[in-house]
Amino acid sequence: MVENYSNDYDVKCQLDTCKTYPTITDSERGEIICGGCGLILVQNIADISYENNGYSQEDFIKLARTGPATSLTMYDKGLSTVIGTNKDSSGNLLPNKTKYEFNRLRTWDQRSKSRKTATLSKAFTLLHGMKTKLGIPDNVVENAAYIYRKTVNAKLTRGRTMASLISASLYAACRENDIPRTLDDIASVGNIERRILSRDLRTIIKKLGLNLNQYDTASFISKISNNMNLKEKTKRDAFKILKQCEKEQITAGKHPVAQAAASLYVSCIMNGEKVSQKKFSIESGVSDVTIRNRAIVIKKMLKLGE
Repeated sequence: MVENYSNDYDVKCQLDTCKTYPTITDSERGEIICGGCGLILVQNIADISYENNGYSQEDFIKLARTGPATSLTMYDKGLSTVIGTNKDSSGNLLPNKTKYEFNRLRTWDQRSKSRKTATLSKAFTLLHGMKTKLGIPDNVVENAAYIYRKTVNAKLTRGRTMASLISASLYAACRENDIPRTLDDIASVGNIERRILSRDLRTIIKKLGLNLNQYDTASFISKISNNMNLKEKTKRDAFKILKQCEKEQITAGKHPVAQAAASLYVSCIMNGEKVSQKKFSIESGVSDVTIRNRAIVIKKMLKLGE
């Protein structure tokens, strides 16, 4: 039953009684253990940690034994061999004959890469660009790359574009880590239609068995208010309004972004800030009619107009 280390991150115990138990990773021994029966599922895991803890170039040279830690956001996980510039170890230029040989080696190294490797390289280049535009943390991008790799292994790429799948993976990772990004934000940055993004997202959730929790509405209040430069008191009052709405149970089944925008709109009215519903609609990506209807319900249920 014991296997050597492989790239399969979803190894599980074959016993029926252990399927509900999570696996335990022992980094010191390099083993993955079943949490139910204690059976060793994988052994001889390579140490992928980065040992250098120095804060200067001298410390880096002295302490660095390994290279940078491996990353799922690289098509080869950072383990490929790179043929450098046309200089030797002393910094001198190589002879013309040797230079020609190394150029040929670079060419054949590029040509020998598989089609899957080339596709992953393009996908993760797009992912890094979306990360920069949306300001998404590195751990969320790592999670998105992991979901995309599972999508490729599940052979869900047939009939679907690379941009839509990588965008759906990024949105799923944002949902799992509670990073407030809407479908419209992801679709705009990924340059795809929202309809296609929603379709591929549903496919990924169904085929991979993902369990995505609903966004925290309060995070959208912070995002919208910061983008619109609203007063701090307006933001705090919007949090209070949202908390009262949750107590009255009028947020269940409602769009979290629309609820956040409506709470901010009502808070702006209470604090004398003149911001139109159209501006909230443009910033939040929700129609002004929806914001108006949600605001009317909030005022009626919380009796804020009295």
